[in-house]
This record gives sequence, structure tokens and C-alpha cells, in this order.
Amino acid sequence: MPAVIVDCAIYRDGHRTDGPADFSDALDQARAVGDAFLWIGLHEPTEHEFSLVSSEFGLHPLAVEDALTAHQRPKLEVYDDSLFVVLKPVEYAPESDEVTTGELMVFIGDSFVVTVRHGEGAPLAAVRRRLEAEPEVLAHGPTAVLYAVGDAIVDHYIDVAAELKVDLEELEAEVFAPDGPARSSASGTPTAARIYDFKRQVLEFRRASGPLAAPMTRLAGAGVPFVQERSRPFFRDVNDHLTHANEQVESLDRLLSDILSAHLAQMGVRQNDDMRKISAWAAMAAVPTMVAGIYGMNFRHMPELAYVWAYPAVLVFMALVVFGLHRMFKHRGWL
Repeated sequence: MPAVIVDCAIYRDGHRTDGPADFSDALDQARAVGDAFLWIGLHEPTEHEFSLVSSEFGLHPLAVEDALTAHQRPKLEVYDDSLFVVLKPVEYAPESDEVTTGELMVFIGDSFVVTVRHGEGAPLAAVRRRLEAEPEVLAHGPTAVLYAVGDAIVDHYIDVAAELKVDLEELEAEVFAPDGPARSSASGTPTAARIYDFKRQVLEFRRASGPLAAPMTRLAGAGVPFVQERSRPFFRDVNDHLTHANEQVESLDRLLSDILSAHLAQMGVRQNDDMRKISAWAAMAAVPTMVAGIYGMNFRHMPELAYVWAYPAVLVFMALVVFGLHRMFKHRGWL
């Protein structure tokens, strides 16, 4: 268990206090005091390791199954003895333009908070330090931990959305640049493929932030067990930030759709230009081909064959017709 338990501490009146090293004894001490709670943080526990925690804290089997399986949507579940919340932190790597999501489960019950983290994203050490530096917030009890964790994840949503917006603006400038297609060919990645890949990253972001709106709205309202009434303004603040983050994600998705439409329109115009050029050159080649084809027929009686000037005249005629067509196509912008 030491490798799984990231931290375990008892908090009373907003301050961290010394307690037993064994989390079972620590929970008994927190409940005996009455105004204290135990916060234990776990990182990717196995089924056997988590069974020790779940049996001691009386966690619901369905919530335990979700916490072990992971790959859950953000949600809020209310059980008889605990509150279960699933959050999905988001990380963005600008070097690879890749959005990755982790999972964070929070159990809140009588005098305890259990956090279960999957993945390397959203470590809670900074959240714990921030809470310990704000005893007036930590004095709200287990609800304060849920608020701080949710607030940290949602604030990071806004940061990730800002980073995505910067990269998207660079992609937009590349699409509308005069040498955009040439630059795309030089990089080896088609622009449309890059746009679709960016859209997939935004979709991954939406899967994390969008479903969280309903749980946060419930936490900001009344009637949720294990959530103190005086904590509702904190969750309303988190919900406001989440709404802002979701609006940014929707804006990114719409902008990507507009960029893709503009790029496809550019490709269509470019293909039309290419087809006009090909058609113009084909028309200019058709005239000498037709004339040469006529004179290539092996008939004995062809009037022009008897004239000395017939051959140069035909060549001059073909040259004049091709020249005239070239001038006409050039004037119309086909060449």
C-alpha cells in the first residue's frame, strides 16, 4: 500500500494534524474527534489494494468498480454512505499537438475523502498544498477538497483551451497564407489531415469538459448529501469557470469547421484553375494534332501536296492558330 497511497492526513479546523500511520486508525481518530476528516490519496490502486480501502470506508461496490475500471464519463453519483464524483483532467502537449485525459475519482463520506487518480495528469500535491495554505477554506470539511480538486481541473481546462487557441490561430494563418499548399507539401502532412487531427483533439477535450456541466450544476444547487450549504457558492464559481471553458471549446470546434470549409473551398478553386490550364493546353495541342492527322492520311490525291509552299503554309497556319489560342486563354486568365 505505501506505493499506492500518495498521501494520508487528518485535518481539523482547517489545519493538518498528526495522526496514526495506518489509515484505518486514522479514520477512527477523525470520527472520534467529530470535527475532523481524513483525506487519503491513491494512485492507480489494484483491485486487492483498493478492496482494503473500500471495506474500511464502506464504499459502494458500483462506485468501487467504476474507480478501478476507469474510462468513465464525468459524473456525480449519490449513495447511502458516500458521494462519488468522476472528473477528467486534461493535458496538452504543444510539441505533438495532442490532448490527453486522465481520470480522478473522489469519494466523500462521513469524515473522509478518498481520491483515486489514474494517469499521470493532474497530480493533487499542489491542490493539497493550496488547501493547507487556506485553512478558512479547508475548514469546510471534505466538501472543500472536492471544491479545490474541481476548481484546479476546471481552471486547467481554461489554460488548455488558451493553448489550443494559439495553435489553432497558427494553423488558420497557414491555411490562408499564399504559400499554404506548398508549405503543407513540404511538411509532408496534408492540411486537411492536420485540421481533422486538431478536430479530434478538440473532441477529446469536449468529452472531458462537456459532461462535467451537469454534476457541477447539481453540486452548486441544493439537496446533495455530504455537501454543506455554505459550500454552494464555491461550486457556483467552479460552474461559471466550467461554462467559460465549454464555450471556448465550442468556439474552437466552430472555428475548426470554418477553417476546414475554407480550405476545401480553396482546394476546389485551385483544382478549377488547374483544370482550366489543362484544358487550355489541350485545346492548343488539338489544332496541330488535327491538321497533322489530316496530312498524315495516305491518300494519293490531296490538293495541297502538289504545291511547294503547302508544307510551310500549314506549319505557319498551325503556329498562328496556337498563338491566337494562347493569347485568348492568357487574356481570360486560364494560363
